[in-house]
Amino acid sequence: MSLFEKIDHRRLPAHIAIIMDGNGRWAKEKGLERAEGHREGVNAIRKVVEAAIEASVQTLTLYAFSTENWRRPTEEIEGLMNLMVYAITQETADLRKNGVSIASIGDKNRLPLHVREALEVCIHETAEGKNLKLVIALSYSSKWELAEATRRITSDVIGGTLKTEDITEETISRYLSTSDLPDPDLLIRTGGEQRISNFLLWQCAYAELYFTDTFWPDFGKEELYEAILDYQGRERRYGKTSEQIESEK
Repeated sequence: MSLFEKIDHRRLPAHIAIIMDGNGRWAKEKGLERAEGHREGVNAIRKVVEAAIEASVQTLTLYAFSTENWRRPTEEIEGLMNLMVYAITQETADLRKNGVSIASIGDKNRLPLHVREALEVCIHETAEGKNLKLVIALSYSSKWELAEATRRITSDVIGGTLKTEDITEETISRYLSTSDLPDPDLLIRTGGEQRISNFLLWQCAYAELYFTDTFWPDFGKEELYEAILDYQGRERRYGKTSEQIESEK
């Protein structure tokens, strides 16, 4: 029986978020330039998107570029941005054909104009996709997002459209860039590191965490299915006892 056949499609994670780590180390191990690792990482995205569609995952969020990544060497940043534009442009037709709708979260004002324009075209042309929502976290970090949400909440309080006593957890969620998305059920990080690196901190409060030593360029369909199976072997209690969860079943 294949890994895909072992998946219980009644208990799928509706939203999977992935920290795609290990492109540079993958390239180094093979004696290649870091740019080669990033290019191979794009191929991994294609495989994982296909796997997510086949498994009927509803939302897939990929951490493509963090606000901290702006600290990298200028040459590497320029190469990444050009690769993103190329990948977005090349993949738009296939994404539309496969029913994938693209969305993005992050500080778009820091992105080069040609990246923003390519992203906007892709978002517009894939808007009708129903099979999978693919969210690209680009120039994103949770601390940036929470600071932005705080500014907007403060502005609305000052403006009189929001009362401080009405601010709840749900209020904060509405002001986040993911307000129209379900919280992730499963967070995957490739590359062997075991931290979440400023990614969806609020949203992942109850996500199941899955860490793998596999570098992102080597992460494909089977690796995604293995992560889903691991997720399905866990008990999600949300503060309740095992007995309560069993009785609710």
